[in-house]
Amino acid sequence: MRFRTIASLTLAGTVIAGCGGGNSAPVPATQQGSAHHAGSSSPIQHVVIVVQENRTFNDFFATYPNADGTMTGKVSANPNCSPPIKAGTIPLAKVPLDIPTDLNHKYSGFQTARDGGQMDGFDLVPYGNGVPECTFPYQYTDPSQIAPYWDMAEQYALAEHMFTTQGSDSFVEHQDLIRGGTEVERDKGMIDFPTCGRCWWGCDAVHGTVTHLVTKANVYLQKHGPFPCSKNFKLKYPTLRDLMDAKNVTWKYYQPGFNKPYGQLLSAFDVVWAVRNGPEWKTNIVTPQTAIFNDISNNKLPNVSWVIPDQDESDHPGTSSDTGPSWVASIVNAIGGSSYWDSTAVIVVWDDWGGLYDNLPPKVMDYGGLGFRVPAIIVSPYAKAGYISQTNYEFGSILRYIEDNWNLGQLGTSDSRAASIIDCFNYSQSPITFKKIPSSLSKDYFIHAKYSGPPDTDM
Repeated sequence: MRFRTIASLTLAGTVIAGCGGGNSAPVPATQQGSAHHAGSSSPIQHVVIVVQENRTFNDFFATYPNADGTMTGKVSANPNCSPPIKAGTIPLAKVPLDIPTDLNHKYSGFQTARDGGQMDGFDLVPYGNGVPECTFPYQYTDPSQIAPYWDMAEQYALAEHMFTTQGSDSFVEHQDLIRGGTEVERDKGMIDFPTCGRCWWGCDAVHGTVTHLVTKANVYLQKHGPFPCSKNFKLKYPTLRDLMDAKNVTWKYYQPGFNKPYGQLLSAFDVVWAVRNGPEWKTNIVTPQTAIFNDISNNKLPNVSWVIPDQDESDHPGTSSDTGPSWVASIVNAIGGSSYWDSTAVIVVWDDWGGLYDNLPPKVMDYGGLGFRVPAIIVSPYAKAGYISQTNYEFGSILRYIEDNWNLGQLGTSDSRAASIIDCFNYSQSPITFKKIPSSLSKDYFIHAKYSGPPDTDM
């Protein structure tokens, strides 16, 4: 596995015309995003959801002015640490972005850390070998290492109360970002990642793979779930794709290549049988993820996009890479410098808590949720400049905004209960003039970079 950091890199040369196309087949003019419009009261015709990995809100914004963050954390007494930990509070360590260890962030770890809402059990969470993680979760990222994220938050809107829909890890959280829930049979939803080790999560998983379940009443059922493909589910499994297809709202899912069988490939629509085995797998599931730059340049950006990073640019702990902020900035800068700026909202969100400390207890809901807070930044000419939203959101809030923007109806999952992120916008304001987000690496670097692996290294 190849690792990289900004400090050891030089910028790549000028991009070759047409590079990064992958599976981005030409879209007929009648199907392009520009052919479809949002509701008459909304100027937003394009929503781009940039999905990063495994960070809590406090990890990135502990010291952000006026935000709900902290530089101290609550701990339970743990005599098995060296030195032993006494119950109370401890200071959070300021650390670089490329932290070396991927922590436990399964449902069981979430429950231990949350400790019934006391938020003091992070030191008790067992690592993979059963040894407690002790003080390691109690850290926050040096703001200088994530300057592009702070820059975006200062210019646009920051959601400080974005909770994940489930207290778990990447597999189910990526499902929540396309459908707002993981119910596969009556009163039971998937939780944690499937039983296979180094495999693809979805219809391409190896034979014998099963999923874990959590009941509506939050009872964990290990290995009681079906093969991770909607063809095997007892319930229908509609996603936002179904609502958009019905209303001719265009969409694409930009992801890393599907050609390397190690780690876990976070291709959420691989779980959806009708997509994985239908024509949309070639027209709407687009590889590599850098193909979004060509679509922006060539006027092919759809109405709704998901953008999944590869491993090095994901912000995932344990990858020894710090290129994620530049990756996100390169997407925002490409849109900001294009004709799409005046009609676009970019939602930057992190998929799960990654085992890192957060100070705000999530409300107890159903199917293993809510999970801990993650960062969420809304970048748009119609975002409220410098706004910190205190509204309680979950991933269904992003879906609800898209549903309302195009009058799609609702999936009936967490989108039905969630507050839309609409309060981060002011459609009546004078549009914000785009200013380039400074970053160490440009889109040319990412277009030319070699594939480093899938974004999630969890086992």
